[in-house]
Amino acid sequence: MALFRLIPREEKFFDDFKAMADLLRTGAAMLEEMFASDPPLVDKAHEIKEVEHKCDFLTHEIIQRLNKTFVTPIDREDIHSIARALDDVMDAIDDAAALLPLYRIQVIRPGARELTKVIVQQTEQVRKAIEALEKRNGVLAFAVEINRLENEADRHHQKAVGQLFDEEQDAITVMKWKEILDVLEDATDRCEDVANLVENVVVKHG
Repeated sequence: MALFRLIPREEKFFDDFKAMADLLRTGAAMLEEMFASDPPLVDKAHEIKEVEHKCDFLTHEIIQRLNKTFVTPIDREDIHSIARALDDVMDAIDDAAALLPLYRIQVIRPGARELTKVIVQQTEQVRKAIEALEKRNGVLAFAVEINRLENEADRHHQKAVGQLFDEEQDAITVMKWKEILDVLEDATDRCEDVANLVENVVVKHG
């Protein structure tokens, strides 16, 4: 009995995943708000950076706990991969936010706001997918929706980049906005990575 008590038993991983997903929703909502006006609310970049730091901390906590835990609710490599993938979403959101003050953006180009809206929708679905994974029920529907939204983001991105090259004559402005649009689209890709990981966990344990 004494030996049994020495074996760490950790049930908190899903709580941490949900906390990270909540931070993604917060960061995405701030990003959408940041892009909503002309000129953009560049001060939001600092707030988003604080959210990104919290996400980094949670990722570190999960990995530290994983190293000390004997029994885990899902495979150890899956816990590690999901934590990293969630953190990657927040990193992409933070990267996009940081570019607006860096490049002194004053007017938001077509397509950018549409991409931020997709990121908000995806992070809502990511939160639901994590909760469904914990319950082992309904994950696939959320994963499919995240993938559908990523395809929608691809269309917005392609259209926005096409307009950028058609309409903008200044090469430096083209360079700046191409990077911003690419990073926004990357955030949607990172959400899709989370969806694919949780779907694989379900398939593996199904």
